[in-house]
Amino acid sequence: MKAKSIKGKSTEDIKQAIENSISDSFTPTVAVLFISVKQDRKAICELLDSKNIDILGATSCGEFTNGHQTEGEIALLLLELSKEHYTILYEDIADGSLDDTVSRLANNALKQFTNPSLIICSTGINLKGKLFEGEKLVRNLSQNLGPDKIFFGGMAGDDWTMKGSFVFTNGKETNYGLVALVLNSDKITLKGMAITGWKPMGIARIVTKSKGNLLYEIDGKPAIELYLKYLGMSDKIAENDFKIFEELSIEYPFIVERDKNETVLKSPMNIDSTEKALFMDIPMPEGSKFWFTHPPEFDIVEEVIEKASQLKKDTNEEADALLIFSCAGRQPILGPMATDENEGLAEVWNTPMAGFFTYGEFGRVLNGKQNFHSGACCWVTLKEKI
Repeated sequence: MKAKSIKGKSTEDIKQAIENSISDSFTPTVAVLFISVKQDRKAICELLDSKNIDILGATSCGEFTNGHQTEGEIALLLLELSKEHYTILYEDIADGSLDDTVSRLANNALKQFTNPSLIICSTGINLKGKLFEGEKLVRNLSQNLGPDKIFFGGMAGDDWTMKGSFVFTNGKETNYGLVALVLNSDKITLKGMAITGWKPMGIARIVTKSKGNLLYEIDGKPAIELYLKYLGMSDKIAENDFKIFEELSIEYPFIVERDKNETVLKSPMNIDSTEKALFMDIPMPEGSKFWFTHPPEFDIVEEVIEKASQLKKDTNEEADALLIFSCAGRQPILGPMATDENEGLAEVWNTPMAGFFTYGEFGRVLNGKQNFHSGACCWVTLKEKI
């Protein structure tokens, strides 16, 4: 497999970059495209289509390639793959069922290859303001593909506007759906890891009242009151203070216990003053065990890079390409360290890289099972077997 990463601030930039990349020794067949909602994604897709390049695309909350991180721009990873070794699957859920859609996508992947692995992007928030159910996608996809199958990816963003995100491929686009690059694992190997770096603080807490995304009580006490006290804020928060609250909640999520000693970050999105509850990005069922978190420290990035380096050493393998799906919350929290994290991963694997800041991540923790993540840096390498 051959790969090149390119970037641009406009359609014309990308057109020139593609023309400069294509040569007698490199003819890309696939483009993994991460693009701001401010850009003309239709024009970019038409450009790639004219070059007979298949597209896996998602809108973003910031994009990056080797040595370059942007907001409001365009990033691509161009891959030269044999068309016998991959296919692109697209599903528009529209008014249908997420369960049925995921089942159909999984069955189509298994029809294509007996041993498929996936790079998958879903929408993050649709035009009606509905958040995509990432946990349900991962659970159903794992059940239908089989627990041993590997997939990595992320939920599309929209530059933090929360008005609508999109995934797309050649000639097709949806604000509520999925697109996947399905690979023949007998020919293409995926290796990766999801990691957050946040640390628990204090005693474990228990959710004692919740419904869907609404969290009412923690340890029998009002969730709003307890969380705002943890943030050092008054529980008499005013409507005009909600923006401050939302910014803090990104930095101070909950670490929630889940199966086999794994954890997941879940963040309060805002306060539902009518219901007198915290509105969570991911539901927290009654009985959930969790911890408040320490503010992120400098060693978060070091942990990500060290674990990637150890995995490379343990497997003694190189990579042909690298994709990174990093939570949109990591950028405002980590600042320049978010760039250090992405660049550090590219340096570890010494390969062309592209990625974007997401509204949720799909992948495995080290030696763990397939899961949905929030607040994570989720990376995956691609390597063609010789």
